[in-house]
Amino acid sequence: MNTFEEHFENIFSGQEPKTLYDPIVYTLALPGKRLRPRLVHLAAEMFDGDNEEANKVASAYEMLHNFTLIHDDIMDKAEIRRGRPTVHKKWNTNTAILSGDALVVTALLQLYQLTCRPEIVLSVAKLFAQVSMETCKGQQYDLDFETAESVTIDQYLMMSQMKTAAMFAGCLKSGGLIANADEESLQALYDLGIHLGIAFQLADDLLDVYADSEVFGKTIGSDIKDNKKTFLYLKACELASEKQAQQLHTLFSIPTEDEVTKFQTVKAIFDTLKVKQVTEEIISLYINKCLDDIERIHIDENKKLPAKTLILNLKNRSK
Repeated sequence: MNTFEEHFENIFSGQEPKTLYDPIVYTLALPGKRLRPRLVHLAAEMFDGDNEEANKVASAYEMLHNFTLIHDDIMDKAEIRRGRPTVHKKWNTNTAILSGDALVVTALLQLYQLTCRPEIVLSVAKLFAQVSMETCKGQQYDLDFETAESVTIDQYLMMSQMKTAAMFAGCLKSGGLIANADEESLQALYDLGIHLGIAFQLADDLLDVYADSEVFGKTIGSDIKDNKKTFLYLKACELASEKQAQQLHTLFSIPTEDEVTKFQTVKAIFDTLKVKQVTEEIISLYINKCLDDIERIHIDENKKLPAKTLILNLKNRSK
């Protein structure tokens, strides 16, 4: 199998206009975990699926993911992504929007190059469209929550399932689909993606406050700066005294020019309430759900080991 870099080079090399495609090539070349493609291949390999077919689906989801990043960075006014300037910062907002649009359309075209049975291609394409819609809904909820008077933890987890976990689920189920997995295993793969995606989002919330910025590749404290009601914030409000809750509400509802002091104040409240430890416990609960999901997949035990290893490694992620 070609590397994803070679695969993307074959797709985009020589495409015109360069002003549309250069940002795409730049985005896809940024150092990343390639987690979503790995999930597609992981599921396909469980059922001895064709490697090249899996590569088409994997590249489609990686392009979809990067499309969301380009547009998310515009909405968040983010300047750094994976340690490098974001597309809208390096070029401009209009170019970033168009390049993101072109990227997601190219992703869909990848699926139509599948050579498996037509009904499988249709199922994979339909799932891809559903995942794309769920991701958009989740992003809108995320934006809505920034100005909402109150958000519950259940609402936040619902948003995380749409914005992050649905794509994980789509990757895993699609890998199973092209490898002719049975229905029960396909459902287990989908559930695994949901639970893994929520754990991943909670870890992302945690890292935004507690990560090493050089390792993380993004600016630390951006969620606090943008008044995002992450799991950490919502749990802190739940655990806080009346005075602490009022302080958090004030900090997350009024503009401030001193972002450093705001971050340090919020983090100090989180530390006092042991929000980091509570979040880590919830992540562990979802990781255990993932391990239960793997047991429901109808394959030999030795074929489950790569999935278990990946999940346990993600539990301790630092970026």
